[in-house]
Amino acid sequence: MAADAAVRDVRSRARALVSSASGAAYDDVNYVFPTFVISYMPIGLVGLLIAAIFAAAMSSIAAELNSLATATLIDVYKRHIAPDASDAHYLKFSKLATLAWGVMACTAAVYAVQLGSLIEVVNTFGSYFYGSILGVFILAIGVKRANGHGAFVGLIAGMVIVWATVTYTKVAFLWLNVLGAVVVTVIGLGVSLATSGSQRSRS
Repeated sequence: MAADAAVRDVRSRARALVSSASGAAYDDVNYVFPTFVISYMPIGLVGLLIAAIFAAAMSSIAAELNSLATATLIDVYKRHIAPDASDAHYLKFSKLATLAWGVMACTAAVYAVQLGSLIEVVNTFGSYFYGSILGVFILAIGVKRANGHGAFVGLIAGMVIVWATVTYTKVAFLWLNVLGAVVVTVIGLGVSLATSGSQRSRS
């Protein structure tokens, strides 16, 4: 039918547009979901799903940039550089910090898209922090003699070990979080005991 032919033509042109805009092969693993949406979803739902994807991405990115800019302002700039500046000055700095983090995020995204599956890349990069932070929580909640020195040294050691594992081994990325948590817990406990960890009573 003419209607079916028109739909196939629209989908064919959409695939060509995506391929030309991204410069990547359309069978790239990162295009599995867009391929399904464009090729198989009813025409009326394609725009709705794409709008939902953009809305979810924008909300997540906005929250991340706001958190990074706020942490930079409060923990670094206000504490160590300009502790007595005006609110207007802090507002201006927060805008500049948001811009700087946005540029850094775009640079990282351009680099990360060349590394293969974005799901694997995101989890690999995230494992530098996820498992290590989990280890710090384990020390704080479950280890009575843990102290700040142990948590800090363990955190740095966990990140270094995860980096070395990613760089020099072929361990599956899903194990990196477990590795980071274990390293932080073990080294953090050892450093805490060596530095006479505080005897905190459990609540």
